[in-house]
Amino acid sequence: MDATRRSHTGTWLLFMLMLVAPLHDVECLEPVSLTIAAASAVALTSYASHRLYCRLTQRCDEEKPFSTAALNADLTNRLFGQPLAKAAIIWALTDFMGSEYPQKALTLSLHGWTGTGKNLASKIIVENIYKLGMKSKCVHLYVSTLHFPHEDRIPLYQDQLHTWIRGNVSRCARSIFIFDEMEKLSPDLIDAIKPFLNYYEHIDGVSFHKAIFIFLSNAGNEQINEDVVKIAMERHSLQLYHLESIFSTLFSNRILWHRSLIGNSLIDFSIPFLPLELGHVKRCIMAELRQSGLREDEELASRVANEMVYFPKDRKLFSDRGCKTIPAKLLIHL
Repeated sequence: MDATRRSHTGTWLLFMLMLVAPLHDVECLEPVSLTIAAASAVALTSYASHRLYCRLTQRCDEEKPFSTAALNADLTNRLFGQPLAKAAIIWALTDFMGSEYPQKALTLSLHGWTGTGKNLASKIIVENIYKLGMKSKCVHLYVSTLHFPHEDRIPLYQDQLHTWIRGNVSRCARSIFIFDEMEKLSPDLIDAIKPFLNYYEHIDGVSFHKAIFIFLSNAGNEQINEDVVKIAMERHSLQLYHLESIFSTLFSNRILWHRSLIGNSLIDFSIPFLPLELGHVKRCIMAELRQSGLREDEELASRVANEMVYFPKDRKLFSDRGCKTIPAKLLIHL
């Protein structure tokens, strides 16, 4: 009797789920957590209940009005030493968010040395679109070595990634996908992402034109650093054309993931992040003190900044780790 009741309950819930959400929507599932459903009434009941709950409680209504002025202020006050990235991000987001019918998903490729602000820039973008920032159900972060660690499971990852992106955009058209460590991502997984970056009007009945993809990579960092040293210009005077050799390197055979996307015009903006100087590191330290609720101390900021490693060795122009290790460095002095 109990088994029959559970079976009837599962059937009823599954029927209700079909009315509320199409079966191809899997917006509440992450690719690394997808499993093969058991063919029992109890499993169906649990799965159906979970899907129904997600559909009824998770909405794409947390998007806030986009403001170019607010984005500019956030980048100015929080992202230091990156005038090229700041200008490119403002241009890209203002144009894309201002279009009611974009031609394709916005795709940004951020390149540079560790600690230069790529992750921070992504966070600022997200916070200027969603009230909950990185906690929004419409924002999804992947780290290649964490979420796709096993080469022998690439086919499984491909299927999961395809289903996951499609499901999330079905629920939230303005979904934001951030992929970190792109240079370590399998080319086969990049192939799974490609269709969503293209100009197709629909894929399986879903439009991806309002989605945003942000790729973070260390690819090209050495070339960026070398070019900045050679040019020897104030960074606020730099223009993208000054760094043309960087992009010729990015498109070479050594960085196949980038070339495969560029060759199909799928990346809208390739944005270099410049190495940070001593003055930028000090500003990072002051910002960290403010964020921690501590008093700003210029003497402490100078002391911590001067203890960090800089390159090239003979000139010590740029921080070897950018601002990445500042929280740990500060703990030693507080």
